[in-house]
Amino acid sequence: MSDSTKILDKTQLEQKLNRLAWQIYERNYKEKQIVVVGIADRGVILADRISKIISEISDIKITKATISLDKDSPFSEIVNLSIREKEFANKVIILVDDVLNSGKTLMYASKQFLLVPVKKLSTMVLVNRNHNRFPVKADYEGLSLSTTLHEHINVVFGKEEGVYLS
Repeated sequence: MSDSTKILDKTQLEQKLNRLAWQIYERNYKEKQIVVVGIADRGVILADRISKIISEISDIKITKATISLDKDSPFSEIVNLSIREKEFANKVIILVDDVLNSGKTLMYASKQFLLVPVKKLSTMVLVNRNHNRFPVKADYEGLSLSTTLHEHINVVFGKEEGVYLS
């Protein structure tokens, strides 16, 4: 990541995730169960980490799931959801992704949960770039960062964990 600017380091990223988990808990503390769905690939990693924190700070049962779709052309591919409808019907769903760019990915991913009745559908992103072209907003966001359309946000996990702007 030599030509990138580090926006969040590992510690700051962990702090953001802790705060997001607490916000989710505070808005859903009366719930017995929450379904946390990560959008493949990095959204799944974030969903796993958020789920773990919520489990540590509350008694809410967390059901984790994954949704996979073509982020560039979500309408042309089949969307794969790792959970059956009866497992999320009438429940609170938190849809998780790493970066909110135009809102297209969250919009098409959300569609899968609108085919059955749900109690509440919320979205969580680590970084919101504020370039929405679709009527989707992040209910939970770690960082709001106004960028140009030519800049790129990259969320990295592992050895060089952090959020980078290039």
